[in-house]
Amino acid sequence: MNEEIKRYIENYPAEIRDLYMKLRAIIYDSVSQKIEEKMWAKIPSYYVNDSFMRFILFKDHINIEARAVVEHKDQFDGYKITPKGMLQLYLNQEIPYDMIRQVCVDTLGR
Repeated sequence: MNEEIKRYIENYPAEIRDLYMKLRAIIYDSVSQKIEEKMWAKIPSYYVNDSFMRFILFKDHINIEARAVVEHKDQFDGYKITPKGMLQLYLNQEIPYDMIRQVCVDTLGR
């Protein structure tokens, strides 16, 4: 893991760090292309060529920024999608890992 990202996630509660690590693992398990992991504007970001996903951490949730979130918004019924098209995942919600895997493939795997 990128050292700058390690330092960044250390500032969040354990539950958020655990969720982040699960989401990060899904990216690497879902995409066969080489992934570039780096901070962009102080946000953990994952790139394959010009496509990217970003995880924006908060104390009680994580926002996922990815092009395919909007493409699959109808399948995220019951989850908030921000006006900027980011999926919000709260700690008190069941996490839709299969749909997140599909977002990874559709965003980074094309």
